[in-house]
Amino acid sequence: MSEMDRRTFLGTGVAAGALLSLGGCAPRGDDAPSGSRGSADETSADVPDFALDEITIDEVHAGMRSGDYTCRSVTEMYLERIEALNRQGPRLFAVLETNPDAIEIADALDREFQASGPRGPLHGIPILLKDNVDTADGMTTTAGSTALLGSIAPQDSFVAAGLRAAGALLLGKANMSEWAGWKSFEFGASGWSGRGWDGGRGGFCANPYALDRTPGGSSSGSGSAAAANLAVATIGSETDGSIVGPSSRNCLVGIKPTIGLHSRGGVIPIAHSQDSTGPMARTVRDAAIMLGTMVGVDPRDPLTAASAGNFLTDYTGALDPGGLSGARVGVLREYAGFDSRVDALFEEALDTMRAEGATVVDPVTLPEELRFGNEYEMEVLYHEFKADLNAYLASLGPDAPIKSLAELIEYNEANHDLELALYGQELHVRSQERGPLTDQRYLDALAASHRLSRDEGIDRAMDEHGLDALVGITAGIPAMQDPLDASGGGGGGCSTPPAMAAYPNMSVPMGFIRGLPVGMSLCGRAWSEATLIRLAYSFEQATNVRRPPTFQATVRV
Repeated sequence: MSEMDRRTFLGTGVAAGALLSLGGCAPRGDDAPSGSRGSADETSADVPDFALDEITIDEVHAGMRSGDYTCRSVTEMYLERIEALNRQGPRLFAVLETNPDAIEIADALDREFQASGPRGPLHGIPILLKDNVDTADGMTTTAGSTALLGSIAPQDSFVAAGLRAAGALLLGKANMSEWAGWKSFEFGASGWSGRGWDGGRGGFCANPYALDRTPGGSSSGSGSAAAANLAVATIGSETDGSIVGPSSRNCLVGIKPTIGLHSRGGVIPIAHSQDSTGPMARTVRDAAIMLGTMVGVDPRDPLTAASAGNFLTDYTGALDPGGLSGARVGVLREYAGFDSRVDALFEEALDTMRAEGATVVDPVTLPEELRFGNEYEMEVLYHEFKADLNAYLASLGPDAPIKSLAELIEYNEANHDLELALYGQELHVRSQERGPLTDQRYLDALAASHRLSRDEGIDRAMDEHGLDALVGITAGIPAMQDPLDASGGGGGGCSTPPAMAAYPNMSVPMGFIRGLPVGMSLCGRAWSEATLIRLAYSFEQATNVRRPPTFQATVRV
C-alpha cells in the first residue's frame, strides 16, 4: 500500500473513525454558540424538550431515591426519545434496535431497588451498546452488517455481563461503521452500515450538532446517541480512534482503555492486539463510573491476565478538580497544524492546563512513522482480522448465519445492492489473502509496531521528560457526510500511537468551531487510566465545555 493510501485510510477510516459538567461558562472557541442550542446557518430540527436532557448517573439515582424517577419511568422516557429522534425528526439513525424486554427488565430492577437497594453503581441506568457487543437476550449483534441479521449470541460479552452485574439496563444496539470500518479504504464518510440502510439517508448515522456532518466512526451511533441524550451513556469500541474520534465530534468524554484492562470476549473483532471497548459519556464522572464496571480477568481473553493488580473497580477516586496541579504533560505538537482554528482551541486548552498548575512540556516528539499510521499497523490488522473474525464466528455455533471471512466476502458479493453499492470490501479481501498468525510477516510487523509505539515512542518520551501524560488534538472539525468525499473537514488526530502501543487514550471536550465540537486527547502508559481521568476531570471542571447538540440541518465552516 502506498503512503497516500495509508494516510487517506487511517485519517478518515480507522484512526479518525473506523476503527463533562454542566456549568455556566461560555463554550470555548472563536465563534462559540450562544444559548443552549447554539448558532448555525440553518433552522434546527424540531426536537421536543426532554426532561432527562443531560442527566447524569448520580442525578438518576438521586431521583430514584426521592421517588421522582423509577427505572421504568426513565426507560420509558428514553424509548420515547429514541422514537422521536432516531427515525423521525432529525432522523439520527443512531440506534439500530431497542431491547424488546426493556420495560420488563426495568420493572424487575425497580422491585430489586425497593427490596434491597441498588445492585451496583449503574442500577437502573439505560445504556446503549455498539452493535458489535454481544448480548444473550432478545437483541441481535451484527457489526452493522446484514450478513449477521438474526444472530443472537449464545452468551453475554464480558462487557455486557459486567454492566448487567452493576445494574445497568441494556437499552439497545447503536449503529456503527460496518465491521468497525474494516471493510473499505473508501469508508471515509464514517457511520454507514448495511443494517442501518434507509432510503432517506442511505444507512448513515448523523451528527446531532449538524445533521449533514459525520458523527465519526466507527462508534458513530454510540457517539450520536450519547450526545443527543438517547441514553444516559453508551459503549463504543476502538481499534484506532473509534471511541475517541466520535467522542471528539459529539462533545463527549470517551475512554479507550489499556488492552487487557477488560475482556474482548464476545465483541466482534478487528484485531486483538488493538481492540477495546470503552465508555462514551457526557461527563468524566459518568465515564469513570462505567469504566470500573468493565474491568477484570476473563479466560476468553488471555491478554486480561496482565491486568490482575492493575485495574480498579472504582475509578471515581481519581476525580480530583485540582488534578492538574503539579502534573507534567507533553504536547504532541506534530499531530496539530491541520486547521488553524482547531490549533487555536488547543492553545487555549494548554493555557488552561498551565493556569491549573500543570507543567506543559512543548513539544514532545514520537517516531515519524507513527504520525499517520504505517504499514506495520496495517499488516497487523490484516492478519488479525482474518484470524479473530473466524474465531468469533465459530463461537456462535453451527447456526451462525456466516461461518468465516471467506463466506462473508461471498455474501457481500451475492448481496451487492445491500452491501457493496456504495463501498467495496478490499480490506476484507486483503485480510483473507493473509496467512496464519505464525507468519513471519505478521510477527515482524507486530514487533515493529510495539517497538515504535512503546520503546521508541510513548515510553521513551514519558521517561525522558518525566511526564504523567501526553496531550494532543483528538480530531478535527466533523466532516461533511459525503459518501464519495470525506475531505470537507476532519483531519488530524493522535490516536495511532496509543492504539499501536495498546495503551490508554481519553478524549475530553475542548471547544467548538461554529457550534461543532472538537476534543482534546490524553494518553499515557499502560494501566494509567486513573491518571488520565484525574487530568481530564480537572480540565473539565476548569472549562465546562459540554453543551447539548443543536440539531442544525447544516453548519458552514
